Amino acid sequence: MDNNKLQEMVEEISIRFFQKSFLHQAFFNPRLRSTGGRYLLANHNIDINKKYFELFGEKELIGIIKHELCHYHLHLEGRGYRHRDHDFKQLLKKVEAPRFCTPLPGRTKRRTVKKVLIYNCQECSQLYKRKRAVNTSKYVCGKCKGKLVLVKELTEK
Repeated sequence: MDNNKLQEMVEEISIRFFQKSFLHQAFFNPRLRSTGGRYLLANHNIDINKKYFELFGEKELIGIIKHELCHYHLHLEGRGYRHRDHDFKQLLKKVEAPRFCTPLPGRTKRRTVKKVLIYNCQECSQLYKRKRAVNTSKYVCGKCKGKLVLVKELTEK
């Protein structure tokens, strides 16, 4: 399937399920990695991840298109188009669009190794465990206002 066929498919689904025309562009975006599609607020275009069509077929693609068209039509009407909005959830149910797309196989969390930084106060010996680095020239001990020093960095699986 190419971008022209995708455009035709989006226009047809828009008329069939929403009874409204799709007046903008729909195309495959090869840079999309973790999402099935994306509605762009700035120009009202829709990007689709071609991997979902290749791996799961036309049924999954139609679901993604319906989901993005919900964002599209609600935004143009000035109604709640975000995932948390009541209007959006109602329209998803009405057109039987999925709230989330099927996860791609092989996609796992990026960070499987957890990093823990341990800081020690030089004045009162208070220990602080942090996941993110602390700027020791800017931040001080919350107990006594003493200088913090990085003691060690632990990595856990």
